[in-house]
Amino acid sequence: MRRAGTLATTLLTTTACLALWSATAQAQIEWKPCAGTNEVACGHLTIPVDPSGAIPGTITLAMRRHLSPLGNAKEAVIALAGGPGQAAIPFIGQFAQLLGPIVSTRDLIAFDQRGTGVSHSLSCAAFEHLKRGITPLAVSICAGQIGQTRGLYTTADTVADIEAIRQAGGYEKVILYGTSYGTKVAERYAQEYPSHVGALVLDSVVPPSGRDAFEHTTFTAIGRVLHQLCAAHACAHITGEPVSDLARLVRRMAGGSISGRFIEANGQEETAHMSANDLLGILLEGDFDPILRAEFPAAVRSAVDGDTAALARLIARASSGEEGEGESLSEGFDTPLYYSTICEETVFPWSRTASPHARLKEAIAALRAEPASTFAPFTAVNALTLSNVPSCASWPFATPGPEVNEAPLPNVPTLIFSGADDLRTPTSGAREVAAEIPDAQLLVVPNTGHSVLGSDPTACAHNALQAFFEGKPVRQCKDKTPPALAMPTPLPPRSLSAVAPPRGNSGKAGRTLDATVLTVADCERQLLLTLLGSAGSELLQTPSVRAGGLLAGWCALAGTTQTFSGYSYVPGVTVSGTIVAGIAKLRIGGPAGAHGTLTIAHGSLTWVLAGHRVHLTSAGAAEVEHGGSTLLLGGEVAASRRFQGPLGLYR
Repeated sequence: MRRAGTLATTLLTTTACLALWSATAQAQIEWKPCAGTNEVACGHLTIPVDPSGAIPGTITLAMRRHLSPLGNAKEAVIALAGGPGQAAIPFIGQFAQLLGPIVSTRDLIAFDQRGTGVSHSLSCAAFEHLKRGITPLAVSICAGQIGQTRGLYTTADTVADIEAIRQAGGYEKVILYGTSYGTKVAERYAQEYPSHVGALVLDSVVPPSGRDAFEHTTFTAIGRVLHQLCAAHACAHITGEPVSDLARLVRRMAGGSISGRFIEANGQEETAHMSANDLLGILLEGDFDPILRAEFPAAVRSAVDGDTAALARLIARASSGEEGEGESLSEGFDTPLYYSTICEETVFPWSRTASPHARLKEAIAALRAEPASTFAPFTAVNALTLSNVPSCASWPFATPGPEVNEAPLPNVPTLIFSGADDLRTPTSGAREVAAEIPDAQLLVVPNTGHSVLGSDPTACAHNALQAFFEGKPVRQCKDKTPPALAMPTPLPPRSLSAVAPPRGNSGKAGRTLDATVLTVADCERQLLLTLLGSAGSELLQTPSVRAGGLLAGWCALAGTTQTFSGYSYVPGVTVSGTIVAGIAKLRIGGPAGAHGTLTIAHGSLTWVLAGHRVHLTSAGAAEVEHGGSTLLLGGEVAASRRFQGPLGLYR
């Protein structure tokens, strides 16, 4: 069923399958209670590192099993993480929660794929002390440190491991639930062992052929995703054309960078140098953080207009929230495994027998042959930087070429999820796979990026999963309204005069009041973003976070006390003071605004600005709301951290 180009290779593959069967057919997985829990059992299965026997040695696959409450299940759900390189065992609890009733009559198994987590994770000293990302030289050295087994960590090898687990576990069939790269593994298993597949649940799909070397589908999807973000006039007061704004900014950067300043959480000013690659990085990070992406149109438009503060802050926050794909974006991610898999099985536009320099030269020539519109509003240079081409050009290949499987995908019950806003694995890939499985059901979930089951803000995806396993038709999502925090944020005012005063409160004092409301709302948004980006539920239960202002100062949340120190969002207006348990006592300063105080207590608002005293009851105080931004006075940020599940780092 595999085609590698020569009869010898085909025979070797057949021999490998027979060797694997003989080594595992009589094996059984020994399950023992895991320490600290009665709900999950720990197990392991030792298999040959090379099923063909050409390279000696074994690998012990580590796994966790959530036992079916009914016992003696003949069918198991095997949950596959993303990457390649992400461990699955840390997510066993979340897998059980996401799949819910589906695993009430089936065992649930999560195993760390060979070379990840506690299944003989690969390690390279070449990567340990790098400070500025993975270099091609480090990748080459790492391959040498892995040694002769570096070609035995492909998707096909993982598929063989799954079959070994099925046999040793005594299961007649398996249901494969994969996210991102895990979908490619699931698809390949279905091609190899169609009679052993009970169903496929594919979330954020990578087609069986994998992604192309230059990520064409990602660049094609950028314009569509930005237009979706600005649909229904959501960007009416920001820009008429977000893609054109982005193109203008990329042209201004001209392959270099522009500078801007941002404020650290301690109030210290820093300078950021921003390139088109940074813009692309923000868009991709938005697959996991729709609130971050919501600030993108206004930040880009402001930068086009010459004000880079919002963009600098956005890039600084995105950089602090990610550690880079292929590095350690999530706990348990194995970088050497990532390159072992990606470099060996991606179809690159070069000859593997060529030198690293010649390979890179061939790839760049292929890239230059592409029309400029292919990567617009970005450029071919950005595509090269995003790709694995520079790193894998230095990889000493263990095989003459990527293995090709031309077997069809079987017509087994299949449910496919795709986030409408996903740039890592765009919906085009999901549609491609759905078209190859006649009875597959495809659900495109609006306002959702990568890893749909873990990030859908509604119940639509979970309802579809339930219906699928009940044999009912999957209903398309009806609610297409984005959550409030995922709506595009307004343009930051360029001056106090650009701020509209509340109704009935004209002049400098009125504009200062509204500027204060905007400032407090900006602080609360930044604190919420920090909270949502922080690990652990304890922080959300007793929050203690800080955020820098857009222009100056800082604000903080400690328990129920919100503190402001010279926090500035509107030029020339600063806010200091506290909000505690619904009572606000704020001092307004800065060279542009009307100086004074603002007090809010028990539903009434009193301010003294520029010598004018105004008092409003709760009804009148409602007038200070501006563009959907409301002054939240409880000192508490309501934050619910959703499980994102396996991140699916495939790029």
